[in-house]
Formats: sequence, structure tokens, C-alpha cells
Amino acid sequence: MDINEAMRYIHSVSWLGSVPGLERIGELLRRIGDPQDKVKCVHIAGTNGKGSTAAMLANILKNAGYDTGLCTSPYIFRFNERMQVNGREIDDGELCDIVEFIRPHAEAMEQHPTEFELVCAITFEYFARRKCDIAVVETGMGGRLDATNVIKSPLCSVITNIGLDHTAVLGSTVEAIAAEKAGIIKPGCPAVLYSQGESVMDVIRSRCEQLGCPLTVTDPGRLEVLPGGIGRLEFVYRGERYATPLLGEHQAKNAAAVLETVSVLRGEGYDIPDSAVRAGLETVKWPARFEIISEKPWFVVDGGHNPQCAETVAANIRRYFPDIHTVLLTGVLADKDYGSLADILAPAADEFVTVAPNSPRALSAGDYAEFLEKYGKPVTACGSIAAGVAEARRRAGDGGLVVAVGSLYMAGPIRDCFGLE
Repeated sequence: MDINEAMRYIHSVSWLGSVPGLERIGELLRRIGDPQDKVKCVHIAGTNGKGSTAAMLANILKNAGYDTGLCTSPYIFRFNERMQVNGREIDDGELCDIVEFIRPHAEAMEQHPTEFELVCAITFEYFARRKCDIAVVETGMGGRLDATNVIKSPLCSVITNIGLDHTAVLGSTVEAIAAEKAGIIKPGCPAVLYSQGESVMDVIRSRCEQLGCPLTVTDPGRLEVLPGGIGRLEFVYRGERYATPLLGEHQAKNAAAVLETVSVLRGEGYDIPDSAVRAGLETVKWPARFEIISEKPWFVVDGGHNPQCAETVAANIRRYFPDIHTVLLTGVLADKDYGSLADILAPAADEFVTVAPNSPRALSAGDYAEFLEKYGKPVTACGSIAAGVAEARRRAGDGGLVVAVGSLYMAGPIRDCFGLE
């Protein structure tokens, strides 16, 4: 099996689409020897920020000398990004070997796994084969019924910022969604919570009380974001000063959750020096999260696709690029709440360039352009992402700003236009 055959097989296992439940993934893992039980894990759920939180924590643990797995979704540039050890994604050969190993077990099941379940099984098998000391695992869409929730006793369960997304599956209120995310919290296992609205935190607190889990909540009163230049975020938490290339006040809040998780892991016997914490934060790489990829004009890529993400993008534009002519390069999926997204972002934009993300669920560039006309600003629809990048840069001029936002499905092709991997 070569990598093309492996990818065709992985993507072919999508007959069921996204079907919540742990029966299929549980059966598949049992058939291959329960690799998820062979690696200690930190499990992370949330609507926004869970990927950044996972990336920061994994980089800290790597810098502390631990062989560290990182499981994230979705990918930006290539599939292999979804499973990494010590910052290096799985290579094609090992991915093919694992797919070949798992394939007969998956095909022997009466009810075949979904694509995401297959990917989770591949990931856990990869971490087990690499004998990872610890793995940081990000959930997919939810928590309680997410395929990653086969982790029996996480070292720590981390809940990041929760908002309205995937409401058709997870619930129509933030409290209902919080209850789904809280499903990753297991009896007696410590949990860390990103400080947020009281109604959400009450749901998490209640879950922890029921299960006898010690809960640590980040302290926003002891978090201070310092003035800083473009490309670097500096902040103080609990009296200590830190820096990271991940931009925005929300990233400081995510980092606070990471720092609290480090404290939990230290309490469980992990040796994580302060130097590793600082190095991990300062050298973390997490693309397409208000990522500056060029200058003249400034060009920012952000995978934000829901109202909460839009709020952080708009805040970052005001914080880092005040009074600069701003072109919003934007594309959305038709099944997302793009109206709320646009309402939040429109005041920060001087004009729009629309494209269709690389997804069968994409809203066409023309339809989105027609929708955006109501904001009374110039709108240009482009036939491809590459054409949209060129047009947005032209309209921004050397002294302006382009912000690409609306869907993670745009991020990879946009970074490709700049020769980035």
C-alpha cells in the first residue's frame, strides 16, 4: 500500500458520515489491542481554542523531554498533520503500515467505522507504537460521544472556551453544548476549565462534583496582556511573565489553561521545568490562527468560522492593525451561521473579496458576495482561492491589510499560494 492508496481507503470509510457513539470505535480498538490504553493522555474539548491549547501543551511537554504525541483535527495542509510525535507528523510509510494493519479489522466489523473513528484508531496505534510518554488529544466535534472519548482515565481533562457551533448535533444552548463537552471528564480524574460564563462553568462544576474530580479554573483576575508589537504576545499570569507567537488576548487565556494543566501534571509526578514551559510557549507553531504570513500588504490567515472566532479576529484587527485599510478575504460553508460571522467582521473591514472554500458544503463566492452587499462596502467575487488572494492583495496595496477568515478549508490553499507548508 502506498500513501495514495492509504488516503483513498481512509476517505472511503465515510459511508456513515458523522455518527456519534462509541460502540464502533470501541470494537475497532479492541480488535487491534486497545492501543489507547497504552499511552497516558491529556484530553481537550471545547468549541474554540482547543487546538491552540493542545499545541502549546504538547510543545511544553516536548521541551521537558517527554516523547509527546499530539492529536488534532482538522488538518490545514496535509492529512499527516493530525497525528504528530515531538512536533513531527507521521511519515507516509508508517501511516501506510498502520492503515494496512487496521484495515482487515475494520472490514471484519458488522458495522464499519466512520472516517473519524478510523483516524482515531490510527492515531492511538501510532502513539502506542512510538511508545509515547504522554499524548495530548483534541476531540473532534463534541466530547461525550466523540470517538476520542475512549480514553478511560485521562491525566487531565481540559475544557476550553465553549460557544454555539454544531448545534444540530450538540444542542442549541451553550449549556447543552457544555454538557456534551463535559463528557470527557472521567471519575476521579482532574480537570482544568477556561474561565467563561457562569452558566457554562456551573455545568462543568456539577459534572466534576458528581464524579469526584478536582477542578481548576483559570483566574482571569491574575492574567494581564501586555502591550506588544505585531508577531508576539506577551502576558503575565499569576505573577510570571510569558510570551508566545500566537496572537490575541484569547491566546493568553488559552495559555492560562495550559499553565494550569502543567500544574496538574506536576502534581501527578511529571517533571516540567519552568524553562520548558517558557520555551514551549515561545516556540509553538499553530498555523491559521491569526497567523501573519506576509507583509506589504500585511496578510493574515485565520481559520475562524463561528461568531466567537469572529469576535477574536475583529479584536485582533483593532489591536494589531488599527487605522489600516482592511480587505476581508472570506469564504464560508453554507451550513454555518455566516450571517452572524459577517455581522461581527463587517465593521472591521473596508471591503470584501469572496471565494468558495474547498468543500462540497461551500457557499458560492457569488452568493456570498450578494449577501455581503447589504453592508454597503465594495464586494468582489473571485472564481478561485488563488484569484481571491491576488485580488485581495491588489486591493489592499502595500500599506494595507488582508485578513482571510471564514473557514479552515481556505487556510491550506491560501498558505500554499505563499509557498508555506
